[in-house]
Amino acid sequence: MEKQDILQKIVAYKREELLQQEKMLPLAQLEKQLVDITPCISMKQALADSPSGIIAEFKRRSPSKGWINRDADIAVVPEAYEHAGASALSILTDEHFFGGSLQDIRIARPRVSLPVLRKDFIINRYQLYQAKAAGCDAVLLIAAILTSQACRKLARQAHDLQLEVLLEIHKETELDYVNEFVDMVGVNNRNLGTFHTDVANSFALAELLPKEYLLVSESGISSPDTVRQLRSVGFRGFLMGETFMKTAAPAVSLSNFIKQLTL
Repeated sequence: MEKQDILQKIVAYKREELLQQEKMLPLAQLEKQLVDITPCISMKQALADSPSGIIAEFKRRSPSKGWINRDADIAVVPEAYEHAGASALSILTDEHFFGGSLQDIRIARPRVSLPVLRKDFIINRYQLYQAKAAGCDAVLLIAAILTSQACRKLARQAHDLQLEVLLEIHKETELDYVNEFVDMVGVNNRNLGTFHTDVANSFALAELLPKEYLLVSESGISSPDTVRQLRSVGFRGFLMGETFMKTAAPAVSLSNFIKQLTL
């Protein structure tokens, strides 16, 4: 797989995948599963109230690095993350490229009281209904795969379902995607076209980000010092996956990280 084509290939595959999923379970039937749309556990508030702000991610593999933790147990790791001090959970639900599924959220949700973010490549409202039915509290919307109009529409539809929205941007030109239905603005330090990662991206965009939103730095964070520096420029959420998942005991790694962070 050519690195520069990763994002395009993921989205193209996602469109085909959704066509098949909607044939098996049409949106009208999925909507009927949501007779009672309950309020979410606020991820925005959880991050604002947390001294660490760490969003611990459950991630088995990636297109660029292959398997990170093939044997990680979804029935164990998220709950252990919560006990270790995570502020929120991110669960990757893309199966083909990341080894996840919505079933992972269904398994984890009753085991934790933390807000759960569905991390996937969301391109239509069917996926929002999937997320709500699985028990999610928030969804990720990625500016790089949407138009600003589509992003606003999806964010509004997410709010209609009582889901919070984390909008992910990577560059200054995507600041136009921020809208009134967005709850949190995230800066992805990973270029989804090449998968090159550099935390400097968060620092470069920090002064440009709207201060009325809770700000999240995503990817490439591996040092407590980096978290402290990011907090000093306005970030309150820190999405971290590989740093913990590449170890034999992800929750222990998280616990040790938080202890260093609070020294």
